Amino acid sequence: MNTRAAEVRETRRGEHWRWLLYVVMAFAGALLTFVGARAQQRASDDATFRRLTDAYCAAWSTGNADAPAKFYAKENGLVFYDLAPFAYHGWKEYHDGVQKEFFSSMESGALTAGKDLKVSRRGTLAWTTVSMHFSEKTKDGKTTETDVRYTGIWEKRGASWVLVHDHLSAPAAGS
Repeated sequence: MNTRAAEVRETRRGEHWRWLLYVVMAFAGALLTFVGARAQQRASDDATFRRLTDAYCAAWSTGNADAPAKFYAKENGLVFYDLAPFAYHGWKEYHDGVQKEFFSSMESGALTAGKDLKVSRRGTLAWTTVSMHFSEKTKDGKTTETDVRYTGIWEKRGASWVLVHDHLSAPAAGS
């Protein structure tokens, strides 16, 4: 009888180890699936926001503030920081201000995003940072080349991402 009890205990111990091995393998599989899905989401986000950022730059490069309107949320109370003046409150003020401050004297211009785009996302909110370069030729023939820093805060609304805040700034002279 003693031998039989020892055999039963040994069999149960082997079953416990087998069960534990199955649990560990299932957990590892789930973890690998999660990590793979997260990497795939990140690659998708990087591609999505690269396209959005390049299209954003192309729209602002038109010299018409109507072109980038599709990238912005329109409700009141949103704040957008630009190179000049300090801030715009709401899309309408931003649109009208940029049209007056920049585009009224601009003959041509180009805003281009650098290769250093960084995307961070939490659910339906994402923020992007990237260096940009702005080239301008004014109607009186002057040219300007400016490097700027850009931060955009995006919110997913339906199938689209829209800016609820953005911030452009130029480094201080000599930096």
